[in-house]
Amino acid sequence: MNDRPRSWPDEARKSLRGMVQPVAALGHWLDKVDPGTHRRIKGLRLVTAYGIAAALGTLQDIAKSVPSSVSLSYLAGSFALWASVSESKTTRTESSRDLMLLSFAAALGAVLFVVLSKPLQLIGRTGPELVLVTGAFLVGYLKRFGVLGAGIGSQIYIGQLLAYGARLATDDLSAIGIAALVAVLASVVPRMLSGPAERPANAVMLAAGPEPLPGRCSPEFIMGLQATIGALLICLLSGPIHLQESAWAITACTYVVAGSATGTIQRVRRRILGTLVGVPIGLACLPIAEHAPLLIWAAAALAMVIYAMALPERYDIACGAFAFTLIVTLAASGVHSISLLAARAWETLLGGSLGLAAAMLIFPLRTSSPTK
Repeated sequence: MNDRPRSWPDEARKSLRGMVQPVAALGHWLDKVDPGTHRRIKGLRLVTAYGIAAALGTLQDIAKSVPSSVSLSYLAGSFALWASVSESKTTRTESSRDLMLLSFAAALGAVLFVVLSKPLQLIGRTGPELVLVTGAFLVGYLKRFGVLGAGIGSQIYIGQLLAYGARLATDDLSAIGIAALVAVLASVVPRMLSGPAERPANAVMLAAGPEPLPGRCSPEFIMGLQATIGALLICLLSGPIHLQESAWAITACTYVVAGSATGTIQRVRRRILGTLVGVPIGLACLPIAEHAPLLIWAAAALAMVIYAMALPERYDIACGAFAFTLIVTLAASGVHSISLLAARAWETLLGGSLGLAAAMLIFPLRTSSPTK
């Protein structure tokens, strides 16, 4: 005879409800960030592209001609990752073409850094940083050529940034070329498999700018000029205020400049807010990064999926996810300096503030209607 009661006690029911509510809340939050599945698929695709490129970069047959001082896995993986982020076509053919162009644009940026930084090293520590100023201009200016132009400008800057961080020199030009070829393969294959499941209808928002006004320079030129002046100020301030990673401030300044002063204010606020949330969470995970690197890499991959889901509407969430990813991956790679990792937050604040000042004071742009 079964003496089991027909219903659970009230205490057990309440306990179960308490466990289910956080899961339901997480589901509702994900629905708000990504109401469909297409951006989740893109997030998985860009993580897959990075993984394939990083794995191919470790193969001895591919890496044997690359100097040991260069991490081919990191270079190729980053090329493939950010090419996948910037690509926004709906058909496999167009996407594959753009991924190839974007990967080679990143390689072009790295080559430009190698070529231009050598004579600028005579200036001193800030010499190589001046190369990033040229990339900052292209991020804004190339938006005049649409979404692909915006992606190419971003990739050129990212290539410069990667070369700056890896301290690449003329002996590493072959490594840059090999990394670009690996990135093309690693980014195209996942896109061919994802097929028509992706619908990047909102990607144009990333490149949208104001309408040109008679008698004035193009808005994209002004955006590039604003980012350039802000980045140049950071280079000049790098020595006096002892910036640990001035490239972080330059990057923040470059990407907060939008098609209007109001849009820049919103992007600055959201980027700073996201960074101030993502960095502390990443710092809290440092013990895990040191003792369980596999777990932290999985968390970083999930954060990049959220990054792809949040763009472009939830820029604050995207910035928070990326800040978390940067902190934990640096820690997993052996960087454990709290002061260096925490500098990500305040240098982002500095770069965003200078970008905002440039957008407000240097030929400020305004939309022609409040609805834009």
